[in-house]
Amino acid sequence: MQTPEHDEAHGGGLGSRLNWLRAAVLGANDGIVSTAGLVVGVAGATQDRATLLTAGLAGLLAGSMSMAAGEYVSVSTQRDSEKAALALERRELATAPQAELVELTDLLEGKGLERQLAREVAEQLTEHDALRAHAEVELGIDPDELTNPWHAAAASFLAFTAGALLPLLAIVLPPAAHRLWITVVAVLVALAVCGWSSARLGSAPPGRAVLRNAGGGALAMAVTYAAGTLLGAVGA
Repeated sequence: MQTPEHDEAHGGGLGSRLNWLRAAVLGANDGIVSTAGLVVGVAGATQDRATLLTAGLAGLLAGSMSMAAGEYVSVSTQRDSEKAALALERRELATAPQAELVELTDLLEGKGLERQLAREVAEQLTEHDALRAHAEVELGIDPDELTNPWHAAAASFLAFTAGALLPLLAIVLPPAAHRLWITVVAVLVALAVCGWSSARLGSAPPGRAVLRNAGGGALAMAVTYAAGTLLGAVGA
């Protein structure tokens, strides 16, 4: 009997790749919402194309740099913590190898293995690569794939920029009479796609995520447009 094909992806990097994809979707979503709120708010006060472009570009650059800097600091802290945990594990393996073997056995037993089998597995893993065994089982870290703050910063910068470009182009390219509704529609569609994508990546029902995402964006644009209109009227 022929074994059916099994295309499910396996490998230690799958979870990491999903996290990167999820971060990219969220970064694009932030770029869309924040820039859309900014340019729609300015559009409530003025229809001058140069003013809208200046405000949108300023928001895009400020937001993307802020996202990149924040992600770099956050991931650098995480990487430092991972390196410190690995250094401590190296010292413990060097000074108390038997205690570490017992600890690894306990951890494997806690995952459902029988005591004797857990001991045998712990011994084999220790002989093969003791640090990797403890890093993966005890710490949940792959020593060869530590988080990279530069990659994280670049990904956040690009994702935010890609998201921010949509409302910026939608507000400055169309004629003045149509730019507002075109921007609103484009933003809501893009947010619906982001909501659907994030839900699918998390294996969650997409309907609620789409409504939540689009609803939040619509509320942000409504509030900023009302504020811009009020300020424009007062300024006039």
